[in-house]
Order: sequence, then structure tokens, then C-alpha cells
Amino acid sequence: MPIFEYECGRCGRMSSQVVLGSEKETRPACPHCGSSRTHRVMSSFAMTASEDARLADFDTSKPRGESFYRDSRNVGLWAKKRAKQMGVDLGGKFEETVEKARSGKLIKDMD
Repeated sequence: MPIFEYECGRCGRMSSQVVLGSEKETRPACPHCGSSRTHRVMSSFAMTASEDARLADFDTSKPRGESFYRDSRNVGLWAKKRAKQMGVDLGGKFEETVEKARSGKLIKDMD
């Protein structure tokens, strides 16, 4: 059963509604105000990027806020990108440590 997004023309609120194949042509009533003035809108979606794509897009020269470096996943991404930019292969132990930091396991191991 597909889930469609609808916006109400009366109250302006968005809602997600399950629509059966036989009901596809009918407009469901707004669950917030009951109006039948709903119209289907494009649902939001997310795209995932591969690790290589994230590394390629990551710009180490841009300043980052303090909160950026509090997230160990970001620190790991920065470290991998800088090592790649410098042409340095720090070996498997480096990669393992970065992945532990990015997954939060490094901090758990330190406790």
C-alpha cells in the first residue's frame, strides 16, 4: 500500500495517508480539519552518499563550528580526507581507529 503526502487547501497542514489502489483518484479528507480540499504533493526523500563521495565532497579548508568537532564521525571524516590530500597511507590501524571513532566505539572502549 503506497503512502502519499497531501496538503490541505483549507488549513495548510501536511499529512501522510495510505491510499489503496481503488482510492487513488479520490482525495482523502484532511485529518486535521476534515476538509476535502487536499492535494497530493511531492514527498520528501533522502539520498545516501558513498564513503568515497562524502570524502570527495568534504572540504577541509572550510571553517567548521566547535560543535562539528564534537562529533567523532566528523573528526574521522576530516582525518581521512586530510590523509588522502597529503598522499599519506597511514595503514590499516589508522583506518580501524578512524572507523571506531566514527562509530562511537572508540569512546566506549576508553570508558
